[in-house]
Amino acid sequence: MDNVIRFSVSLPEQLLVELDKKVSTQGYASRSEFTRDLIREKIVKDNWKDDNSDVIGVLTMIYTHHQNDLVQRIIDIQHDAKIKIMCNTHVHVDHDNCLETVMVQGQANKIQDFAQKIGGLKGVKFSKLVKAAVPAS
Repeated sequence: MDNVIRFSVSLPEQLLVELDKKVSTQGYASRSEFTRDLIREKIVKDNWKDDNSDVIGVLTMIYTHHQNDLVQRIIDIQHDAKIKIMCNTHVHVDHDNCLETVMVQGQANKIQDFAQKIGGLKGVKFSKLVKAAVPAS
Protein backbone atom coordinates (compact mmCIF):
# COMPACT_ATOMS: atom_id res chain seq x y z
CA MET A 1 0.00 0.00 0.00
CA ASP A 2 1.14 3.56 -0.65
CA ASN A 3 2.13 5.81 2.18
CA VAL A 4 -0.90 6.57 4.30
CA ILE A 5 -1.38 10.22 5.14
CA ARG A 6 -3.66 11.21 7.98
CA PHE A 7 -5.84 14.28 7.75
CA SER A 8 -8.71 15.52 9.85
CA VAL A 9 -12.22 16.39 8.81
CA SER A 10 -14.59 18.63 10.74
CA LEU A 11 -18.23 17.55 10.72
CA PRO A 12 -21.39 18.70 12.43
CA GLU A 13 -22.25 16.29 15.24
CA GLN A 14 -25.37 14.92 13.55
CA LEU A 15 -23.47 14.16 10.35
CA LEU A 16 -20.88 12.26 12.39
CA VAL A 17 -23.69 10.27 14.03
CA GLU A 18 -25.03 9.37 10.57
CA LEU A 19 -21.54 8.45 9.41
CA ASP A 20 -21.05 6.13 12.37
CA LYS A 21 -24.42 4.47 11.67
CA LYS A 22 -23.36 3.79 8.08
CA VAL A 23 -19.98 2.44 9.18
CA SER A 24 -21.70 0.10 11.61
CA THR A 25 -24.66 -1.07 9.50
CA GLN A 26 -22.60 -1.57 6.34
CA GLY A 27 -19.88 -3.51 8.13
CA TYR A 28 -16.95 -1.16 7.56
CA ALA A 29 -13.89 -1.67 9.76
CA SER A 30 -13.52 2.07 10.34
CA ARG A 31 -14.59 5.56 9.39
CA SER A 32 -11.46 5.73 7.25
CA GLU A 33 -12.43 2.71 5.17
CA PHE A 34 -15.92 4.10 4.64
CA THR A 35 -14.47 7.48 3.63
CA ARG A 36 -12.03 5.83 1.19
CA ASP A 37 -14.97 4.03 -0.46
CA LEU A 38 -16.90 7.30 -0.79
CA ILE A 39 -13.90 8.97 -2.42
CA ARG A 40 -13.38 6.04 -4.83
CA GLU A 41 -17.08 6.11 -5.75
CA LYS A 42 -16.86 9.84 -6.52
CA ILE A 43 -13.75 9.30 -8.66
CA VAL A 44 -15.53 6.58 -10.67
CA LYS A 45 -18.59 8.81 -11.11
CA ASP A 46 -16.38 11.67 -12.32
CA ASN A 47 -14.56 9.35 -14.76
CA TRP A 48 -17.92 8.59 -16.39
CA LYS A 49 -18.58 12.32 -16.84
CA ASP A 50 -15.48 12.56 -19.06
CA ASP A 51 -16.68 11.13 -22.39
CA ASN A 52 -13.16 10.12 -23.40
CA SER A 53 -12.25 8.46 -20.11
CA ASP A 54 -11.45 4.74 -20.31
CA VAL A 55 -13.93 2.96 -18.05
CA ILE A 56 -15.53 -0.42 -17.55
CA GLY A 57 -19.11 -1.48 -17.07
CA VAL A 58 -21.60 -4.30 -17.04
CA LEU A 59 -24.78 -4.15 -19.10
CA THR A 60 -27.49 -6.40 -17.69
CA MET A 61 -30.55 -7.10 -19.79
CA ILE A 62 -33.61 -9.31 -19.81
CA TYR A 63 -35.33 -9.89 -23.10
CA THR A 64 -37.68 -12.20 -24.89
CA HIS A 65 -35.91 -14.28 -27.49
CA HIS A 66 -39.23 -14.72 -29.36
CA GLN A 67 -39.12 -11.12 -30.63
CA ASN A 68 -38.38 -11.14 -34.36
CA ASP A 69 -34.65 -10.77 -35.05
CA LEU A 70 -33.96 -9.38 -31.56
CA VAL A 71 -31.09 -11.75 -30.78
CA GLN A 72 -29.48 -10.99 -34.13
CA ARG A 73 -29.90 -7.25 -33.60
CA ILE A 74 -28.24 -7.50 -30.18
CA ILE A 75 -25.35 -9.44 -31.72
CA ASP A 76 -25.02 -6.90 -34.55
CA ILE A 77 -24.87 -4.01 -32.06
CA GLN A 78 -22.17 -5.85 -30.11
CA HIS A 79 -20.13 -6.55 -33.24
CA ASP A 80 -20.43 -2.96 -34.46
CA ALA A 81 -19.65 -1.38 -31.08
CA LYS A 82 -16.54 0.76 -30.85
CA ILE A 83 -15.79 -0.69 -27.42
CA LYS A 84 -14.16 -3.84 -26.12
CA ILE A 85 -16.57 -6.57 -25.11
CA MET A 86 -14.65 -8.52 -22.50
CA CYS A 87 -17.20 -11.17 -21.58
CA ASN A 88 -20.78 -12.09 -22.32
CA THR A 89 -23.05 -14.43 -20.36
CA HIS A 90 -26.42 -15.73 -21.46
CA VAL A 91 -28.90 -17.57 -19.26
CA HIS A 92 -32.31 -18.95 -20.20
CA VAL A 93 -34.50 -17.79 -17.31
CA ASP A 94 -37.62 -19.53 -18.58
CA HIS A 95 -39.29 -20.46 -21.87
CA ASP A 96 -39.73 -16.82 -22.89
CA ASN A 97 -37.00 -14.83 -21.15
CA CYS A 98 -33.23 -14.60 -21.36
CA LEU A 99 -30.87 -12.85 -18.96
CA GLU A 100 -27.66 -11.55 -20.47
CA THR A 101 -24.73 -9.63 -19.07
CA VAL A 102 -22.11 -7.95 -21.19
CA MET A 103 -18.87 -6.73 -19.59
CA VAL A 104 -17.41 -3.85 -21.53
CA GLN A 105 -14.44 -1.51 -21.57
CA GLY A 106 -13.88 1.68 -23.51
CA GLN A 107 -14.69 5.35 -23.68
CA ALA A 108 -17.56 6.35 -21.41
CA ASN A 109 -19.65 7.94 -24.17
CA LYS A 110 -19.29 4.92 -26.45
CA ILE A 111 -20.29 2.50 -23.70
CA GLN A 112 -23.33 4.60 -22.85
CA ASP A 113 -24.30 4.75 -26.53
CA PHE A 114 -23.94 0.96 -26.76
CA ALA A 115 -26.15 0.44 -23.69
CA GLN A 116 -28.82 2.83 -24.99
CA LYS A 117 -28.97 1.12 -28.38
CA ILE A 118 -29.56 -2.26 -26.80
CA GLY A 119 -31.93 -0.95 -24.13
CA GLY A 120 -34.10 0.68 -26.76
CA LEU A 121 -34.71 -2.46 -28.79
CA LYS A 122 -38.23 -3.84 -28.94
CA GLY A 123 -38.36 -6.99 -26.83
CA VAL A 124 -35.78 -5.83 -24.27
CA LYS A 125 -37.75 -5.84 -21.01
CA PHE A 126 -35.00 -4.57 -18.71
CA SER A 127 -31.64 -2.99 -19.31
CA LYS A 128 -29.25 -1.43 -16.82
CA LEU A 129 -25.66 -0.32 -17.15
CA VAL A 130 -23.54 -0.59 -14.02
CA LYS A 131 -20.78 1.96 -14.34
CA ALA A 132 -17.36 1.15 -12.94
CA ALA A 133 -13.74 2.20 -13.28
CA VAL A 134 -10.47 1.28 -11.64
CA PRO A 135 -9.48 4.04 -9.21
CA ALA A 136 -5.75 4.59 -8.70
CA SER A 137 -5.95 3.00 -5.24
